[in-house]
Amino acid sequence: MNKKLTPRQKRSIRIRKRIAGTTERPRLCVRRSLCHIYAQIIDDVSGKSLVQAGSTCKEISGKLTDKAASSKTNVAKLVGELVAEKAKEKGIEKVVFDRKGYAYHGRVKALAEAARKKGLQF
Repeated sequence: MNKKLTPRQKRSIRIRKRIAGTTERPRLCVRRSLCHIYAQIIDDVSGKSLVQAGSTCKEISGKLTDKAASSKTNVAKLVGELVAEKAKEKGIEKVVFDRKGYAYHGRVKALAEAARKKGLQF
């Protein structure tokens, strides 16, 4: 079995050494695949996921009727808005952003900026 880590996995490990979510300021973690994007807010002290949203959620898929509106970047914006709305309902206003080794560019940036516009602070 090959135990080598990809450069993104190495960056992710290096980032997680410095970033930890607390009860006052949980961690907003982004996971990106080829077709989908997911975000969840995690309290690392208790080890529980507080809020989660993704491009496969019913709320997102219901909004995607137009082919042009369903580009990956637009879907990432919708996921960012949805995770921010759910966080506000739970009383979470401040988070720590964990990009998991992905470049802060494209879909990751779109998700982060949409969450900021909806009121999350990071």
